[in-house]
Amino acid sequence: MAELTPEANRAARAILKWSVRDLADNAGIAFSTVHRFENSGTATEATKEKIKAAYAAHNVEITNGEYTGARLKLKKD
Repeated sequence: MAELTPEANRAARAILKWSVRDLADNAGIAFSTVHRFENSGTATEATKEKIKAAYAAHNVEITNGEYTGARLKLKKD
């Protein structure tokens, strides 16, 4: 799975139209933890995994290409 960066995190939140508080609630972490990560890039691997799991539960994945980012996974019919 791709590395979660602050930029990719903001992109994923934008796809879902989530606030920092929405992400914190969905990931089961503190608002201040999300805020700190987005501003400094500091978070434990366990926290990053919780964030990525919250996105995955809503069909959003963190990607790596030339730069990190996020995309909405389309459901196959």
